[in-house]
Amino acid sequence: MAQYEQVNVRGYSEFCKAVADRPGKDIFAYFCGDKDEQGKSWCPECVKAEPILKGAMGVLPLGSVFIYCQVGERNYWKDASNEFRTTLKLTGVPTLLRYGTPQKLVEEECFKEDLVRMMFTED
Repeated sequence: MAQYEQVNVRGYSEFCKAVADRPGKDIFAYFCGDKDEQGKSWCPECVKAEPILKGAMGVLPLGSVFIYCQVGERNYWKDASNEFRTTLKLTGVPTLLRYGTPQKLVEEECFKEDLVRMMFTED
């Protein structure tokens, strides 16, 4: 059995529900651009970050939750008033954050496996 729970969501309301359904859990959230039918995101940085992220997930804390969230189509994401930008204060994708803390990795930082592992393992 996996030591963490992975939840895949799309859009802001699904993300909020996933968080609300898991009170008191240690939540890590990864935000990326929507994927097409071939499973490829419109965001080239997200495509590059994904294998690094997947490689580091083995060190996620026991009992934690990993939420994989697609933020929407490119046009929605580029709109400065979208809820990911206004409420969660995201500035770019990919973004990996530890929910409820200031800890986050944005864009190129998600390419560095040591930084990703550090986020997953630090208290």
